Amino acid sequence: MQPYKGLFVLDASQGIAGPYCATLLAACGAEVVKVEPPAGDWSRGLSTREGTQSAMHVTFNRGKRSIVLDLQAERGRAAFAALAARADVMLEAFRPGVARRIGVVPEAGKPDAVFLSISGFGQEGPNSERPCTDSVAQAYSGMVALNQGMDGVPHRTGNLMTIDMVTGLSAFAAVQAALAEQARDRVAGAAPQRRVLDVSLMQSAAALMGFNIAEQGLLGRVPPLANVPSGTYQGSDGRWVMVAMLRDPEFVTMCEILELPEIARDPRFASFAARAEHRDALLPPLRQAFTRRTAADWATRFKAARMLCDLVNTPLDWLEDAHVKAVGAAVPLEQPGLGTLPFPKLPGLGAWSVPAPALGEHTEAVLAEIGL
Repeated sequence: MQPYKGLFVLDASQGIAGPYCATLLAACGAEVVKVEPPAGDWSRGLSTREGTQSAMHVTFNRGKRSIVLDLQAERGRAAFAALAARADVMLEAFRPGVARRIGVVPEAGKPDAVFLSISGFGQEGPNSERPCTDSVAQAYSGMVALNQGMDGVPHRTGNLMTIDMVTGLSAFAAVQAALAEQARDRVAGAAPQRRVLDVSLMQSAAALMGFNIAEQGLLGRVPPLANVPSGTYQGSDGRWVMVAMLRDPEFVTMCEILELPEIARDPRFASFAARAEHRDALLPPLRQAFTRRTAADWATRFKAARMLCDLVNTPLDWLEDAHVKAVGAAVPLEQPGLGTLPFPKLPGLGAWSVPAPALGEHTEAVLAEIGL
């Protein structure tokens, strides 16, 4: 599907959220020109890399053309202004105020351009100037507090960059909504207006946690842990297995599989609420029981009982999984300068195997197209 074929997107963002939004637009057929500083997008220097390419940069910048402009210099700003005058969509992720100082502003674009700003805390408010990362957004939003492991310690969500990704998806949805609204205006015979969008990591994290924020706001307190003893357990081979429960009778089934009938009969563990209250007494015997068999053995037994369960895989395990291979869930990407990388298909969009550009690979060609 290429619903945005013919759409010109000027991506002046760096990192993950903004570039991911622009890459999704490219996957939908848009022409995306990425504006990079002379040193390149900082994501080029993170993760496994070779030269100016890295696995992180490739993931979030596929399908674009890269040009290098020094927006601190008058010549660079002039070139950017010439490109902005053609753009249907512009993306920026500078700290609030910085974009305006260097000319990355809505007024630089066409009268009906969609202008998207991505920042940590939004364009206004007492925190607008604060630096923000995925980890900071997780802590600030309450996600870390909710993500308490079975060790009782609150954790961030590993190395997943959850909030960056969700912010990119939120930005993509906002741009699509703005474009759809403009299309509706054209059908109605009205002149489309410029749309200025403000998407932040802070607000995206909150949206992801909508249920939790609503529940705690309703109760005025932190509710007890839900679904105890759902979680991860280590088998005799050192591997981990995830077991989840939605209904009280599933706990009895769990105890039957683990051969712990006395635990199932204990009134302290008769309901989710009771198990949450007596969690410290419940978990040790469960953990001990799991050490009697391998994680794979337990996974087989729980699945046979129609329990929600699976092995805790690594990404490599996922790539080698029979189901993943059968449905072609991952496709190879030949990335010049880096090698072959496996990429998951984009949900609903299918296989899209287009490489990311080298730093400044298209500077001369793009500037020639606008007469510079």
